[in-house]
This record gives sequence, C-alpha cells and structure tokens, in this order.
Amino acid sequence: MLEKAFKRGIPVKLFNKEELNNKDLILKDLIEKKIDLIVLAGFLWLIPEKIIEEFDSRIINIHPSLLPKYGGEGMYGSKVFEEVLKNKDKMSGITIHYVNKKFDEGEIIYQAKCRVEKDETLESLAAKVHRLEHHYYPIVIERILKEQDQIRELL
Repeated sequence: MLEKAFKRGIPVKLFNKEELNNKDLILKDLIEKKIDLIVLAGFLWLIPEKIIEEFDSRIINIHPSLLPKYGGEGMYGSKVFEEVLKNKDKMSGITIHYVNKKFDEGEIIYQAKCRVEKDETLESLAAKVHRLEHHYYPIVIERILKEQDQIRELL
C-alpha cells in the first residue's frame, strides 16, 4: 500500500502506537498539513480524543460487518467472518462510519450488503466483503470530499 502511495506522490507519515498517543506530535502534523479528511482502513488502535475533537466528522473508517453487529475491540478481519458464519447470518457486508471515541460506534455513513450462502466459507465471504470495500470506500471518500468542497465554497 505504501509503495502505491509513493508512486503516486501521495505524502505518507509512518508512526507507531507510542507516537500516535503523543497526541500533540501527530495532531500538530495533521493541522500543519491542513488535512481535510483522515481515512482509515484496517486501523486497529483508538484515535486519541484530542485528534477526534480537532477532526470532528473528518475521520472515517471501514469495518467488515454490518455494524452494530460484530463491532468493537478485537473484532476485525477473519474474526468478524467467523462470527457471521458461526451465527448463520443470511447477510453480511461493510460499514463506513465516522470515528468517535469508541471502537466502531461512530455515526454510520454507508452500508453495503452481500448475501451469505449456505455453503459459504471464510475465504469466499472475505472475498465478497473485500469486493464491497474496494468498490464503495473510494466512492464514499470522494462524496465526502466533494461535500467538504461545497461547504468551503459557501463560506
């Protein structure tokens, strides 16, 4: 993923959990760079409250279930798919949501569903969900950025 960003000239900042929790370090960098939207994918740490407050409704994440089902700390990737299959759910999908102070509890922006077949496997369900993620996340990100541009034009 980083390689793709570098090839496209997209600025990247790598940090560890300790640096993230040094709120002022990361927050200062985000503010200096005039970040419009923070987009998370597969991000498993809580964002510090100070960053959430500064970037209210400007941090989004994607989750591989139809929240509120199978969300929260420790619920990611194959763990989510295992629960869907164990509970014999008929539908699964993705949720794109704003980030708040708790894991996977922010306001839902968009959900997309897929059917869970009787003979569904962990791998086949993961593939379906990943297709939804790859299709819808860029569309939602673009929509949010356009809405931000429209609001700026009004100001």
